Amino acid sequence: MAHTPTPREPDFLPLATTALDFHRCLTLPAEDSGASRVELTSLHAHLVALYELLDTYARRTRRFAPREADHLRAAGTRIWQAADHLHSAFHAAPRAGVTPPGPTQPRADPDRSPPGATICQRHQRVVRLVRLRTTPTDLRAPFTGAVRHRPDSGEN
Repeated sequence: MAHTPTPREPDFLPLATTALDFHRCLTLPAEDSGASRVELTSLHAHLVALYELLDTYARRTRRFAPREADHLRAAGTRIWQAADHLHSAFHAAPRAGVTPPGPTQPRADPDRSPPGATICQRHQRVVRLVRLRTTPTDLRAPFTGAVRHRPDSGEN
């Protein structure tokens, strides 16, 4: 069964891409500084939204284009892995105005106030979805570009 997607209006994805490009070109800090915790939180939100979009497309596409859906699912898994790394980077990033604890000192307050609570709540919400949709093998598999997908069944 061939399926021809119907055009959807309006398409906001180009706007999101342009906004990220503008941020990169116009508002990145000086070269001697890294991403702030606020920026890491925003980037995490972008990747989580992209993961959820790819997941929705993969589930909807599965009926009429299983090979395409398989590729969309694999892309979503990689985006999730990137979001997981951003979550870890957020917790590893220095806190503004807080002296890092020494090796013998306990770590200061865990992130219980925004943006810490926000990124962790979002992350935990999506972790549940990821665990429902993927296997541990999918999440641990290294990406080499040689991901095996469904064989061509001649349907598409």
